[in-house]
Amino acid sequence: MARALMFQGTGSSVGKSVLVAGLCRALTRRGLRVRPFKPQNMSNNAAVTADGGEIGRAQALQARACGVPLSVHMNPVLLKPQGMTGSQLVVRGQMRGQVRARDFQSFKRGLMPEVLGSFHTLADQADIVLVEGAGSASEVNLRADDIANMGFAQAADIDVVLIGDIDRGGVIASLVGTKVVVAPDDARRIRGFIVNRMRGDPALFAAGMDEIARMTGWQAMGLVPFLDRVRALPAEDAADLAAAGGPRGAGLRIAVPCLPMIANFDDLDPLAAEEGVSLTMVPRGQVLPDCDLIILPGAKATIADLAMLRAEGWDTDIHAHVRRGGHVLGICGGYQMLGRCIADPAGIEGPPATVEGLGLLDVTTVLEGHKRLEDVRGELLPERVPLHGYEMHIGCTEGPDAARPLVDLGGRADGAVSASGRIWGTYVHGLLADGRARAALLARLGAGSHARDHDATVDAALDALADHLEGYLDIDGLLAMARPVRGG
Repeated sequence: MARALMFQGTGSSVGKSVLVAGLCRALTRRGLRVRPFKPQNMSNNAAVTADGGEIGRAQALQARACGVPLSVHMNPVLLKPQGMTGSQLVVRGQMRGQVRARDFQSFKRGLMPEVLGSFHTLADQADIVLVEGAGSASEVNLRADDIANMGFAQAADIDVVLIGDIDRGGVIASLVGTKVVVAPDDARRIRGFIVNRMRGDPALFAAGMDEIARMTGWQAMGLVPFLDRVRALPAEDAADLAAAGGPRGAGLRIAVPCLPMIANFDDLDPLAAEEGVSLTMVPRGQVLPDCDLIILPGAKATIADLAMLRAEGWDTDIHAHVRRGGHVLGICGGYQMLGRCIADPAGIEGPPATVEGLGLLDVTTVLEGHKRLEDVRGELLPERVPLHGYEMHIGCTEGPDAARPLVDLGGRADGAVSASGRIWGTYVHGLLADGRARAALLARLGAGSHARDHDATVDAALDALADHLEGYLDIDGLLAMARPVRGG
């Protein structure tokens, strides 16, 4: 019979996703069949699954750590923000429409049967399921209809380990405070705690660990020092982007404007890891710097982000860059922005509208039809080097520049190249993860590359993380806390 254990946090970005990924790899190396599970996620960084859907990028990383194919059941409810108040709702990998934040609080209670069904589907395949919560366990204002944290733990009858982040300060108060504010029945679900991201000598916080255990009655499962290797793992939250890239000295200069609805931004990770490449994430309020390449990454709300790009004056910066002989790469939503216009006749992103694009590619986009979710293989043109990636988009892009496609997907052309050869667009995410394709694109810019597949870098980081957790967590104790999964 499978067992399960849930990991919740005192807040967002305390390291839940990374710790679960490391435990997935550590337990898999011990010979266990491990599956990751997150009942509800909110992210515009998603991955295409083997069963034809999409899930949050964090669960894709955790599945990779387990060495198993991605499944829609690993993240049955995914919210993809499209603005300040609303999100696209994805259930078991398929879009179900748009929901406003305040409406979702009452709507989500009806999703619990599907969430539990997915959980039991994974449990049937596993020796242990590692469940990741969302946000903070202490959001008692959202508890009534919760499917992401204690609501799920109670419904699935599993216990919880609470994670706090010492690097942001106040970790004792955040852990002990959680015990104070959650309902007694929920507090009884919490069996242990982990303090994450310790910098300096762990012995300096030994007394702190003892105090947390004394005041909560929970078992201390480990104090985890900060590990620099985790920077090689893909970030899920766009808020982490500012810390993810930066100047690395002389070499090829790449600038990326940080738009509000940036999506699938892990496309940039392989470039950030390249020696001799300076990747700068440019926040709003700053001009795009002089560089060799500007990348417009994916966008969850292309029309809104294009309007914001213009409001920031970045359209002027991009056109000046092109006049100076610079290159531009647009991926998915960024590709759509590069064309002459974007039409949304069905109002998929908001009120029906047609807006002018940047006009750097002679193509037009119509947002219509079903979302394309597909793993793809092909070749970068004209070099004919192999590539592997995925498509995740709504819309069709056509025009004269599409007669010069950027990639060939087994006889199906994708993307467009300008007559000058310096403006490139494609719908293929993950294009830069393949070392050969990345090396070919960098060579066009006069830069070299180690031509290593980024997947190998991520796998090495997962192994290093698993080794790290074996040294600092009571993994045997965590296994002992995992309850058998019942029902289904």
